[in-house]
Amino acid sequence: MKGIVFLGQRKLEIQEFEDPIPGQNDVILEIKASGMCGSDLNVYRASEWPSSLLLGGDDKQVIAGHEPCGKIVELGKNVDKENFTKGMNVMQHHYKGCGSCVHCSTGWQQLCVDGVKEVFGVTGHGAHAKYMKCPANTLVKLREDISFKSGAAISCGTGTAWGAIDRLSLRSYETLAVFGLGPVGLSAVMIASSMGVNVIALDTNQKRLNRAKSFGARDILNPLKSDNVVDAIKDLTKGLGAHASIDASSSPEARSQSIKCLRTWGKACFVGEGGNVNLDVSNDLLRKQITLIGSWTFSKHGQYACAEYIADKKLKVDELFTHEWKLGQAKEAYELFDLSLIHISEPTRQEAISYAGFCLKKK
Repeated sequence: MKGIVFLGQRKLEIQEFEDPIPGQNDVILEIKASGMCGSDLNVYRASEWPSSLLLGGDDKQVIAGHEPCGKIVELGKNVDKENFTKGMNVMQHHYKGCGSCVHCSTGWQQLCVDGVKEVFGVTGHGAHAKYMKCPANTLVKLREDISFKSGAAISCGTGTAWGAIDRLSLRSYETLAVFGLGPVGLSAVMIASSMGVNVIALDTNQKRLNRAKSFGARDILNPLKSDNVVDAIKDLTKGLGAHASIDASSSPEARSQSIKCLRTWGKACFVGEGGNVNLDVSNDLLRKQITLIGSWTFSKHGQYACAEYIADKKLKVDELFTHEWKLGQAKEAYELFDLSLIHISEPTRQEAISYAGFCLKKK
């Protein structure tokens, strides 16, 4: 089979791989959709190998793609055949830990006490290919009323938004400020708005702001067109500030604003990877009783809960995706993604196998 491999320095190759064979506790997935995530660009652009990201692995070249969704086509002999069957639609929680520690056993394999062993698509073979091998204990069943594209989104960006919203314990009368309207930020707008939360969405891209409005944001703000973002948010909240905020931008300035815009007893959640932030600890945090939360994606159980909520509420997660490509267009796709940070997936057309931003037709 063919698979996409990141070489670093904004280069990639489509390489040939043997079709995977399941181990005793593994399954083989036929990938139907695999989203392109902003964090993929950390490896695509990297001047060092993935071990520099402290995500396990031995720096071998691996197939990219960590938002997998597809069908089970093979099962290892020890896999529970009552829970998993051939032809079942599934998502995959894209981390591998020891499988038995206090964190792994509660669905948080990325927080393994011994350190995460693999992040699929980064330090282990991922989903930018026809097939993917993974442990059965990383699978999350996908309801028939959720598309493969939505399943791919839930497997990373939308699930990450869900995890942040869950940590913030929002109430329906509260106001949430969302900084950065990529896939995670737009997902946060969509989910929080559906819960009755008043959402203020912020981004420097007007198209993204317009999409946030269509996903339910009460107010939209472009920081480039505001003299003072914090004051603008206070003006929208009767001078008190937002009850909560999510920073999905990784911008140091936005992170600072996401804390300063809060009212007393407010909560801020950082989900954007990398970078830093400068704060006046006393004035920005202590003297306002602010709670600052760091949230790294979600648990396997959180992924399931997110999917159930999206299906029950009939949220239009497919509309997060803007572009589609075929496997042979990987170079073009990632070059454009690198420039624009648009979110991408594939169609799930009849007689087509979909990948993260790609569609490879069956021969």
